[in-house]
Amino acid sequence: MPLAKVTSLVPPSGGAGVANGLSYEVLFRDGRPLVQGTGPPLFAFLMRDPAQYEWLLRSDLYSAALAFVRGDFDVRGDLISAIRFKKEIARGGLRDWVSSMRVRWVPRRIESWIQTRLRAARNVRFHYDRSNDFYRSFLDSRMVYSSADFNDSNQDIDDAQLAKLDHICGKLALQPGERFLDIGCGWGALIARAAEQYGVSASGCTLSPEQRSFAAKSIAEKHLERRVMVNECDYRSLTGRFNKIASIGMFEHVGRRRLREYFRKVFDLLEDDGLFLNRGIIRPEGAKDGPETLFLDERVFPGGELATLSTVTHEAGRAGFEVLEVENLRLHYALTCRRWVERLQKNRDKCLRYVELETYRTWLLYLAASAVNFQEGVTDLYQILMAKRRPSGLRFAGSAA
Repeated sequence: MPLAKVTSLVPPSGGAGVANGLSYEVLFRDGRPLVQGTGPPLFAFLMRDPAQYEWLLRSDLYSAALAFVRGDFDVRGDLISAIRFKKEIARGGLRDWVSSMRVRWVPRRIESWIQTRLRAARNVRFHYDRSNDFYRSFLDSRMVYSSADFNDSNQDIDDAQLAKLDHICGKLALQPGERFLDIGCGWGALIARAAEQYGVSASGCTLSPEQRSFAAKSIAEKHLERRVMVNECDYRSLTGRFNKIASIGMFEHVGRRRLREYFRKVFDLLEDDGLFLNRGIIRPEGAKDGPETLFLDERVFPGGELATLSTVTHEAGRAGFEVLEVENLRLHYALTCRRWVERLQKNRDKCLRYVELETYRTWLLYLAASAVNFQEGVTDLYQILMAKRRPSGLRFAGSAA
């Protein structure tokens, strides 16, 4: 993605220092408004009384997140700007320290070392088996739950997600008749696209019964049953050999200390002359677990962990891979999350037919906070193209997409 296109994805209202000179409102239940800053307010906090507003200003991020999810207060207007404001005024104190210690030392962090297949399935189902109809309410028409690839900030998300699928297929240089595997295939959009447009024999795996059911139905509707198969299984149970393999937004569930096992398994599944594309969220060097990590671990993605780029490439290399190409696509994920937030807000009533209010507010908060983190570089998105290392001979990456 050219640099000019990437930088154009940052919304005009974004940027650091939003707390300085930011205009917003505070609306109390008794009707009294409080206006902060000058100019049109970007958002409004809906608070019970001035005491609660003072609490919000002083509170740690974890406590504020829980209060929002419970509905103790609300935000009207640009939720993403409100979250950025709260993050900038948050001060590290005792509560933040306690939250950081909890996420680093609680028993669930044993998963950093050992994760059974049953536990992995429970973690995935906690997040993905909420309701297919709930996800349909804010995702694109193909149900792609990972970053889109935008040409510009005004592009329709359906077109941007289709561009992402073709980007991946192009980087892998998929050819008719090849065997293609998508590890963590979600609702099946990539394997369906790869079979329809690139002529491969595609397989996918997921630990979510809801995703597997949706994907199987979609594949049948497209009459692709002979060329596309979806298995409900742990990736560690996969057998066979594939010419091309993709893993999109899945390895965040693997855990930092299991990356070697993960890459070794993919290495064993890949043909000697094959290509592997790994695309996922990565944390910058030096980043530590904190209050936001605790909220995500408890409420959104239990068992999930983010690794640094150096750790990922190191473990991939130890498994026998060589890196052919690395792309940083984090601003595309910032815009994707913003679009999902907008669609959640627009379809609020529809979403509440399928999930409880706390679940809706949890997803709204986590996606809005993710948009902030991607935009500000707190989290990254890297797409890494790899192949099995060979001692001699030339090797070329897949065609540019």
